[in-house]
Amino acid sequence: MSADTRPRLSETIGRQRRSFRVWRGQRPYWAGLLTLLAGIPIMYIPYANLTIGSLTVRMATTAGAGSLIIGVLLVVLGLTMWFQPASRVFAGVAAILLSLVSLVVSNFGAFLIGFLLGLIGGALAVSWAPGKPAPATSAGEDTDGGPQHADGGPGDGFDAFGGGRTAAAGAGGSRGVLDDLSGKSPTNGTNGRHRAG
Repeated sequence: MSADTRPRLSETIGRQRRSFRVWRGQRPYWAGLLTLLAGIPIMYIPYANLTIGSLTVRMATTAGAGSLIIGVLLVVLGLTMWFQPASRVFAGVAAILLSLVSLVVSNFGAFLIGFLLGLIGGALAVSWAPGKPAPATSAGEDTDGGPQHADGGPGDGFDAFGGGRTAAAGAGGSRGVLDDLSGKSPTNGTNGRHRAG
């Protein structure tokens, strides 16, 4: 290897790491990996033979084909989480259900290894949500994201509890933030009374 190829090699590896990091961040990567790893012991252990000296212990069950199907489905669901992130909730729920069924069918979920990996992977897939891009800051906002007056000071009408909406006039509080967090105040017209329909 010459001195000229080393910088190119390190640049290529760095670029591939960055692109893999971006790819990994756009999907439930760890959920898919754990679900994929859960399928391997579930489909392998019922067909394995354990040899201790001259004694051969066969771990096959009467439902060996069922454990093979469950293991293959878990591997497919793990790949689905990676390559079809939009169906992550379905894949996660299916992985949880298949892991629960593997307790009965496949030697206690391949000695609880495949069961726990599938359960955690499915739960991670269900709870994963895609990230939202950061909003672009305009000239009228400070670095905290709050609106500014013409003089450059922060705006007094920012409602911290309203998701960035400005508070109603006369809502109370030092910066226009509602003091009554229940949502029933004279400023929004409810006065503590509920309206029907």
